[in-house]
Amino acid sequence: MPSKPQKIALDFEKPIIDLEDKIKEMKEFAQSTGVELTDDIKRLEKKSKQLRKEIFSNLNRWQRYQLAKHPLRPYMLDYVEGMCSYFEELHGDRYFADDKAIVSGFAQIDDISLVIVGQQKGRDTKQKLFRNFGMSNPEGYRKALRVMEMAAKFNKPIVTLIDTPGAYPGLGAEERGQAQAIAYNMFKMSHLPVPIINVVIGEGASGGALGIGVGDRILMMENSWYSVISPEGCAAILWRDAVHAPKAAEAMKVTAIDAKELGVVDEIIPEPQGGAHLAKEVAISNVKKAILRNIKELMKIPADELIDQRVEKYSKMGFWKE
Repeated sequence: MPSKPQKIALDFEKPIIDLEDKIKEMKEFAQSTGVELTDDIKRLEKKSKQLRKEIFSNLNRWQRYQLAKHPLRPYMLDYVEGMCSYFEELHGDRYFADDKAIVSGFAQIDDISLVIVGQQKGRDTKQKLFRNFGMSNPEGYRKALRVMEMAAKFNKPIVTLIDTPGAYPGLGAEERGQAQAIAYNMFKMSHLPVPIINVVIGEGASGGALGIGVGDRILMMENSWYSVISPEGCAAILWRDAVHAPKAAEAMKVTAIDAKELGVVDEIIPEPQGGAHLAKEVAISNVKKAILRNIKELMKIPADELIDQRVEKYSKMGFWKE
């Protein structure tokens, strides 16, 4: 049986959590005392269901942004474990080090052999430090490109799972060529002769996401976000105070729905009501189905045509005047 998710409530989730806790208390009281509370419990369960539907059917951009950062949300390796019958991780960039914020390797999903690359965050303090909070150094992007070029050599499709608050902005990262590593990845990915699918599973922030974010199909989880900067960062610049982050989120249009309307992404992958963290198996299954469907469609396209379509896809993004 799948384990029940730990309760870490966001502000807008608290009314639901409080009601569910009250229902649990009533059930325990009825069981221990023999008092008949069935009708009252059913009434509250119905109310809880209606409340959940009301709240999660009307989420604003800031609330979806919060769900994308939820600490119990499934991370890259959760998807790998849930989707793949086989995964062999490959380490190191052959220049400097093995960046633990990016995980890459060969995998098997059903009958499809492929390469998976993605950012991995940590759950507790030790893991967060080990994974550098999902923020990649230049060697992480160089490792990712090394593995993706191997995929091209062996004619394997590539899937990238994007979930990062941004590329690591430390002094050492800049000294080792952070911007160049990201730019070079984008250039090389645009010409790899195999299908590439990018999936934003949580946070898709700035160059940190773009370093593994060029592909034939861009998919976003329903409660993920994708933008050049976080709402907090935008608010700190424009209003000198991160307290205005909800206002910034609305103005920036960071959600999957916004990105789809703007033509930045191709498909939105649905999540269980309340977010991927409440039913991880369902969320992982939805991602798996979307990946397999898109890979099978792309594998029918000749390599040269695939590259032409990819370049054309990005050329059409944005609005400008000459």
